[in-house]
Amino acid sequence: MTIYFVAGEVSADNHGAALMRSLRRLDPELKFIGRGGPQMQQIAGAQFKNWIGDAAVLGLWEVLRKYGYFREQFRQTLSEIQESKPDAVVLIDYPGFNLRLARALRRQSQIQKTIYYISPQVWAWNRGRIKKMARFIDLVLCIFPFETDLYAASGLHAVFVGHPMIERLEAQKSETHRDQNLIGLFPGSRSREVRKIFPVMIEAARRLLQLNPTLRFQVAAASEQLADQMRKMVAPHLDPLPSGRGEAKVETEPNESLHQTSASSKGKAKMQVAPNESSHQTPLPLSRGEERVRGPKGPLPYPIEIAVGQTAAMMQHAFVGIVASGTATLEAAYFGMPFVLIYKVAWPTYMAARLVVNVDFLGMPNLLAAKEIVPEFIQHEAKPDAIVKAVRLLMEDSLARDRMISDFDAIISKLGGTGASERSAQAILEELKEGRSPGRPGGVETAAPWSTR
Repeated sequence: MTIYFVAGEVSADNHGAALMRSLRRLDPELKFIGRGGPQMQQIAGAQFKNWIGDAAVLGLWEVLRKYGYFREQFRQTLSEIQESKPDAVVLIDYPGFNLRLARALRRQSQIQKTIYYISPQVWAWNRGRIKKMARFIDLVLCIFPFETDLYAASGLHAVFVGHPMIERLEAQKSETHRDQNLIGLFPGSRSREVRKIFPVMIEAARRLLQLNPTLRFQVAAASEQLADQMRKMVAPHLDPLPSGRGEAKVETEPNESLHQTSASSKGKAKMQVAPNESSHQTPLPLSRGEERVRGPKGPLPYPIEIAVGQTAAMMQHAFVGIVASGTATLEAAYFGMPFVLIYKVAWPTYMAARLVVNVDFLGMPNLLAAKEIVPEFIQHEAKPDAIVKAVRLLMEDSLARDRMISDFDAIISKLGGTGASERSAQAILEELKEGRSPGRPGGVETAAPWSTR
């Protein structure tokens, strides 16, 4: 049997690769084709297309800028599926592309099964779409327990398989003690997120240090490219560091933007700036889209440590975190790190989202708990002073910390434990055994498949 996969983001590549491995364990003869990322390509082989670098975009504006690209990729994907005639098409998250692909496949062919893994969060922005999804999707594999009832009520076959994140995080657990002076900063995994959110975090760090000079900060970077971007954003705010003889240590010529000592293991790097007056008084020119935060000035008294690929370790070592909205909020909950949430995007994207999103909370821990257990600072509310106040509460009030950690334990227990990939693989093979898709006529929308609506 042949399965065609479509994954368009880094997290989907991780989950897709785990699903492929589980499918192969159950049926070693399965053939995998399609498009995703490097991990999926390594399992499927060279014929599998790695397009993550171009396909992973965030926000309305980025999608519109790449309109032509997505239109062509959509056409190519339909053509590849038509030519290869797979037994099933497995769509992983990425709803702006994959939901329209599922509709187009049902119009184009009545042969292959269409299976959606990591169901799109239509319950947040358009519940009316669920009934339409039932016409062109054969099976939805849900990672949150409340989703199955929503889909089943519309006649869509849905199975709760648990969150695939759990098995990955379980393997990253370590025995460690929390550092009461360490605050973790998690500004997101995309460049645009970092440009919007990280300046707010830097300013919050500066103000926290004014209140407690013993604090330290570690920043989680998803890649070396993002780490370099963060270093350039932090460097103008650093205080010159003295050398062992009491003299300022010059790492580069004056006015250079980035100064870096030798990196330690696993991508950790500390930064220093040249001893000139402008090094922490005159910020570097901002790249396009980067946020400038107004507020009290003054240097950070010592480097902020930036580490690549150390998110799990940081979340288990930090006493409190400041986390960008996204998958990292569930990771923080899993590791029991008290945190506050920040969400900040371009204003057109934010206003467009306000028109369609219909949920009480943005953070998934709050949605799962059906109450605000994590403070949310969204868009114009993401101000350093407010964030500092919330962080200090979590650092100084043991009852507030314990209450949040207890709530984390309750919501993580709902996510099915380990084994989501195995359960998903079993559900897919059972669906395939039931025979070819019968097809469901009518009700297909004609909206452009590369749009974001």
